[in-house]
Amino acid sequence: MVGSRYAFGSFVLDANAGTLVRRGVPIPVGYRGLLLLEAFLKRPGEVLTKSELMDAGWPGIAVEEGNLTVQIASLRKLLGPSAEGLDWITTVPRVGYRFTASGTAAATLESLLPEAPPSIGVLPFSNLSEDADQAFFAEGLAEDIIVRLSRLRWLFVSARNSSFTYRDKALDVKQIGRELDVRYVLDGSVRRSGQRLRISATLSDTSGGRQVWAERYDLGLADFFALQDQIAESVIAALEPRLLAAEHQRFISRSPDSLDAWGFVAKAMPYVWTWGSAEEMATAEALLEQAIAIDPDYPRANSLMAWIHAARVQLGWTDAREMLVEALAMAQRAIQRDAEDPWTHFAAGYVHMVSRGFDQAVAELSEAIALNPSFAFAHMILGSTYGYGGYPEDGLHHLDVAARLSPRDFTQSANLATCGLCRFIGGQFAEAADYERRAVELRPNFGTAWRTYAAAAGMAGDRTTAARALEEAKRLHPSLSVEWVEQYHPIVRAPDRAVYIEGLRIAGLK
Repeated sequence: MVGSRYAFGSFVLDANAGTLVRRGVPIPVGYRGLLLLEAFLKRPGEVLTKSELMDAGWPGIAVEEGNLTVQIASLRKLLGPSAEGLDWITTVPRVGYRFTASGTAAATLESLLPEAPPSIGVLPFSNLSEDADQAFFAEGLAEDIIVRLSRLRWLFVSARNSSFTYRDKALDVKQIGRELDVRYVLDGSVRRSGQRLRISATLSDTSGGRQVWAERYDLGLADFFALQDQIAESVIAALEPRLLAAEHQRFISRSPDSLDAWGFVAKAMPYVWTWGSAEEMATAEALLEQAIAIDPDYPRANSLMAWIHAARVQLGWTDAREMLVEALAMAQRAIQRDAEDPWTHFAAGYVHMVSRGFDQAVAELSEAIALNPSFAFAHMILGSTYGYGGYPEDGLHHLDVAARLSPRDFTQSANLATCGLCRFIGGQFAEAADYERRAVELRPNFGTAWRTYAAAAGMAGDRTTAARALEEAKRLHPSLSVEWVEQYHPIVRAPDRAVYIEGLRIAGLK
């Protein structure tokens, strides 16, 4: 569509896709920021009044002028100075703002589009040990390499939840490249024998299946963490040697003090994100408790435990406000230990979301995405935060980004459920019910989806479906009541919560 894409400086805005890239690298800009930037680029060099910009950024919504100020400041920070050292957006006192550069529309854009950035999928490494219980070493190694590579802004890294769907599958790398939309695939194997490890790793170009780099390592367990950085360095050197030196320090993570603590976290990971049974959550919690007992300040262990505590409250498995206080304290300790780890900010953002701390949640989740632009799950939870906060369009934007980053994500049901929540907040009750139906079909024990399904079906006038959904919701959350929704549901605004409660009352909730 002519006019929907614009080039300015080293940036390209694709308004239809909702993306902003700089020299091929995605820039984590929010939904309102994209709307404002598009308004500027449609009228470059002109003065746009504050009223015009607020209409463009928040169509049909009455918001305070301070929201515009915040978004303009965020855009200035993201864009940085122009080639001339000036701000792209200048303030016109008492009137509005002017965009200082002229944009080039899509009609003449193709020759200006930068080459796509390098992209990679890291598959779960194969466990070649005789002991099947050592599989956590293989998956934990791949998990940590994903985290290290994801911190590189110039490299697109397919989300863990998508790449791990290829576990134990013999597929051609060209097929994986097409399905994940990545140019490279890293895979390998781990064999543990006593205190020794043999690890192999292979980097392949998916366009032709050619091996770009391969190496085998024999080492003791004491050298395991150093090896993870070594493999990541080798991959980066193979992809973009010129950037290795500049980015080297940024991707090296702070390893825990104990390999055993790392091992317990690696074992817990498959159980953390399920939003499934209480037994799975308890398994993850027990493993993380062992990790924290060994290394009390281990950031990843504290972050994941904070997530679990908050998830218990959101799922209705506990009514203890004290658990949210403890969860936030754990997340904040993790941030203090390693503020460069996106998972620490991700956990804090989730706890704030469950606690109805909208502004704090947005800030922490945005920081997690700034640290790891490929963090699909952070985009999904940020989408949830915007939905619960009364900004469904913003939420749907981030859910769309999450789906593009992780096209084969096993948490697809959570994405569907959150799309349903955003549709509900937007007053599209029938559409919301359909999204929730699809979510519970994928995951029958997804309590939050059943709750919203009941409320949406109730508001859509489908009492039979609403009553059945409420029955399932109460099976998973026996203490569910109108009082619980008032006190604990993450919906921030009282009017939105009142509509949610009305839908549940129609379904039969008391």
